[in-house]
Amino acid sequence: MARPVVWSVDAYRDTLAILRHIAEDDPDTAERIVDIIEDAGHRLGERSTGRPGRVAGTFEKSLAPLPWILCYSIQTDADHESVLILRVIHTARNWPGGTWPESD
Repeated sequence: MARPVVWSVDAYRDTLAILRHIAEDDPDTAERIVDIIEDAGHRLGERSTGRPGRVAGTFEKSLAPLPWILCYSIQTDADHESVLILRVIHTARNWPGGTWPESD
């Protein structure tokens, strides 16, 4: 059974920033890329396939060949588990271990 997937405010903002940036040159491509990002996030509810994250307690799912990483955690309360998408981060960002990159 799939776990529910919840997008944090930061992940939502990251995705919106991606959309806006790409849409400046190509709105159709921007929408397709955001759809791919969102679909990948929702698939994590079916099968969480990421590697251990750089921030404690998190996981990272590469979206290769796209240059973004979905950062997420598994939230458990009582008998309920959900996937919380925390951030959507470009692979070119300076991202020291243990912290999130600075927001633009």
